[in-house]
Amino acid sequence: MVHIIFYEKPGCINNTKQKTLLVEAGHQVEARNLLTTPWTAEGLRPFFGSLPVSEWFNLSAPAIKSGEVIFDNLDEITALELMLADPLLIRRPLMQVGDIFSVGFNPEKIDDWLGLTPIAKTITNLETCPRSHTEKTCQSSQ
Repeated sequence: MVHIIFYEKPGCINNTKQKTLLVEAGHQVEARNLLTTPWTAEGLRPFFGSLPVSEWFNLSAPAIKSGEVIFDNLDEITALELMLADPLLIRRPLMQVGDIFSVGFNPEKIDDWLGLTPIAKTITNLETCPRSHTEKTCQSSQ
């Protein structure tokens, strides 16, 4: 069992499922609100590790879906500035175990890192929002 600091968007269906899978695997989950955490670029950057900038973004964010933010060719500094201004752009969840940071929820990678139950490893997409919704619905938890 490990203690996981889990940054989520409260009310997010997938974040709730992800936390449940972690708890069922015996881990202690400390949920924190990703949208109200006072992020800095220095505090946010470690979660993305060596991932390309394009993999830092929440593809369900209203600003992404509307085309307002096009992240394909952004540099790290600009990407972080955009995320600090609009935390809905940050791919979820952000997880921290000690001094190890992670973004997103790939069950196979999470299992290799922390351990999951066998059924959890078979679940596929737990990142894309399952709701068909409007920008207003997405932003209701801010």
